[in-house]
Amino acid sequence: MGRVASILERAESGARLSGEELLVLFHEAPLHDLGQAASAVRFRHNPEPVVTYIIDRNINYTNVCVYRCKFCAFYRKPADPDAYVLPFSELAKKVEETVAAGGTGILLQGGVHPSLRLDFYEGMLRFLRDRFPQVHLHAFSAPEVAFLSRVHKLPVREVIARLKDAGLASIPGGGAEILEDETRKRIWSHAKASTAEWLEVHREAHALGLRTTATMMFGVGEDYQARVEHLLRVRELQDQTGGFTAFIPWTFQEENTALEGQVDTSGGYDYLRTLAISRLALDNFQHVQGSWLTQGTKIGQLSLFFGADDLGSIMLEENVVAAAGVYNRLDQQTMEFLIRDAGFTPKRRRTLYEPI
Repeated sequence: MGRVASILERAESGARLSGEELLVLFHEAPLHDLGQAASAVRFRHNPEPVVTYIIDRNINYTNVCVYRCKFCAFYRKPADPDAYVLPFSELAKKVEETVAAGGTGILLQGGVHPSLRLDFYEGMLRFLRDRFPQVHLHAFSAPEVAFLSRVHKLPVREVIARLKDAGLASIPGGGAEILEDETRKRIWSHAKASTAEWLEVHREAHALGLRTTATMMFGVGEDYQARVEHLLRVRELQDQTGGFTAFIPWTFQEENTALEGQVDTSGGYDYLRTLAISRLALDNFQHVQGSWLTQGTKIGQLSLFFGADDLGSIMLEENVVAAAGVYNRLDQQTMEFLIRDAGFTPKRRRTLYEPI
């Protein structure tokens, strides 16, 4: 038996793969062998042939950001003519539309606005919680929390505790990109949150009883070792806290960014390989989410055979990836058709994977 086959057999049997073994898979494993092994692991964690999805909305309350990440096409400077901070009345209108469409949650994120302070975030959460108590507020990435900690000179845990008291129900995995600091420095995301700072926010959230997601945006010119480092860091934190609900990898979209034409971006082949290896690496994660948003519906459907047990959100609104020139959209009927067409049973869920 060759070493790739031996590693895949170990993963299928439930053994934990080392960083060295994961690197071998990235360099040598055939695509279909990875898919077969990842599917076996997926069914060990989620035995039923069910694929979940959620109806929610991605609301960006501001596009103003103090940082200038090279991979981002969304941010604006405060003085730009199209810079905005949404009034609370506009937020309420968007949430009302979401509830009317059957949505159960809101993903609320923004740029890191240099002038907004903790009382603004607390007020926004209370405003939404009081008017829509049935809606799950999945809000604020690690860089937003880290900025508030720095500007107020407060411990990260205290910032999160105050946001939780105001209505924060869970924290998304945004701002992770690649959790390897040399890559973060090259793409200018280290300033907003180092690897250690991103992990600290999620560790403190878990300690306070909040669940979070782990994400990875890849294809920004990083090597495979950086991706392995990312997987090992989130696996280690999950060992310590068990607070992550899911792992969500997706590919960098280059249009309108400072990295456009500067790196070899990832297509469907690299996406499916990385998704499968993520499923094999993260033996302590129950859920791995496939990405139709960045790769399109066909690759999204294929992700169900490469380790994904969830297809994410209908996403009634999405602005960040759209700013990079990607406009994939799904309605509920199409989502359920894609899942059934792949041989699975669709099932709606809530933000924390509770069934509806």
